[in-house]
Amino acid sequence: MVAVHGWSGILLGLLLYAVVLTGTAAVFAHEIGAWSAGHVAARSSFAQPLDAVVRDLAARTPKQYREAVNLFEVGDGGLGVFFHRHETDANGVPTESGIYYRLDNAGRMTGTARGNVEDVFGPANDDALSHFLVDTHVRLHVPNPWGLLLTGVVGLAMLVAAISGLLIHRHLFTDIFTLRRRGNPVLVQRDAHSVAGTWSLPFAFVLAFTGSFFSFYGTIGVPVVAMAAFGGDVAALTQAVYGNPGKPDARPAAISNLDRIVADATRRGGSAPTFVAIENFGRADAGVTTYHDPRASDVEPVTLLYEGASARFLRAKATIGTRPSAGGTLVGIMGPLHFGSFAGLLSKAVWFGLGFAMCYVTYTGMRLWVIRRRTEAGGLRSLERAITVVGIGLPFALVAAAAAFLIALPLGVAIYWTTAGFLIASAVAIVASIIVPTNDVLANVLTAATGATMIALPPLRLVAAGGPHWGEAWVAHQPMIVAIDVGLFVAGAWLIIRCASRSMPSSRHPAAIRTARA
Repeated sequence: MVAVHGWSGILLGLLLYAVVLTGTAAVFAHEIGAWSAGHVAARSSFAQPLDAVVRDLAARTPKQYREAVNLFEVGDGGLGVFFHRHETDANGVPTESGIYYRLDNAGRMTGTARGNVEDVFGPANDDALSHFLVDTHVRLHVPNPWGLLLTGVVGLAMLVAAISGLLIHRHLFTDIFTLRRRGNPVLVQRDAHSVAGTWSLPFAFVLAFTGSFFSFYGTIGVPVVAMAAFGGDVAALTQAVYGNPGKPDARPAAISNLDRIVADATRRGGSAPTFVAIENFGRADAGVTTYHDPRASDVEPVTLLYEGASARFLRAKATIGTRPSAGGTLVGIMGPLHFGSFAGLLSKAVWFGLGFAMCYVTYTGMRLWVIRRRTEAGGLRSLERAITVVGIGLPFALVAAAAAFLIALPLGVAIYWTTAGFLIASAVAIVASIIVPTNDVLANVLTAATGATMIALPPLRLVAAGGPHWGEAWVAHQPMIVAIDVGLFVAGAWLIIRCASRSMPSSRHPAAIRTARA
């Protein structure tokens, strides 16, 4: 079990660390997006009138694209409207093509795009940073489906490491309270690794299972089930699992008042919708589906179905299938459990802390494995450097990407420079690993660079990006902008102070003792 635990961690440990670290940041992707782009709109776009806007856009949209409409929030309280039709690509996979309209929070048009769903959706200049974090976590920027498969394998490796780590703890309830602060540094680090890993074990199971589910669901699960039960017809599978069965009625009929539907859905769902889908737009059998975050006392998201032509409420819709089921509930809670979004900022904060604990467990586990075998082979010294470059260099590259985003945002080139900043900082970390003489000095250099960049981010947000100052953010009911600024400054200062303390000679060091005696 010790061998299984060690090798499962070391073979995919660096990738696992990257996925968990970016996932920890992605927990607050929405808040980071608002902070970085200076979004101060506290009211949802669905809390504003949208019926007239959708009707006006429908009038200017070609008829072939008015089969269905998706509505969702974008930017600083703006609205995204996607008129589209359903198609099947060359591989037999269902897809959509149409026209995407982007509006600001005053209802003014800010952009349009026409084409396939893969072409019209992507990062915008103001959400390039949050999109970069999420995409790195979900598929490590590897093209589909290989990126999803890779993160799925990483999730399975995390499950193996968690289970084997549990089994090798013969004195589990003793070990979770054993934390020696003095003595051999390796033993101190091993205790910290065991304590952090044991306390965060339930979270590791949840994170690994839900992450693997999302990675394998579309890449393997859907094609296999479609082949087994629907003769390979993915569209038929999608309709059976997610569709709204009913008698087709193609007679023309105007859609009912959407503001009325949204208001009723907000009352029933406990919050404004996060997404609205309209099927068979302009027909008598039109259906409007609203999607909501979980209620305050629940984990499962809320989905409501309305009759489009009359605005009549039909039923609360199951996540999958036509009736509530245990499987549907399990699928429904996967997203909230993975991203910690089921209890607002409180659950996100808990998930954020547990995510950092998992990063610490992964990083220290790899270091302990290498330290115990340091004398066995010279190649492990290179592995130790690689662990330092990824373990400390990756946070440096992420904050450098944030700095590049803030500088490039007002120039309209944030999409390019966010990725470029990450790659440049990664190259700097790799070059430093070659030049810097020892691994300890390399760790200190990268840690200090990360701390200095963190401290620089709040001034860059204010000066370079022209973001709101604390008073404006507070008045606009956006305290997370203030909280992130303070968190970055405190974390950066702590990292620099830690580096300075490590650089100072210890009073117990033999050289220091000789100097004191002299």
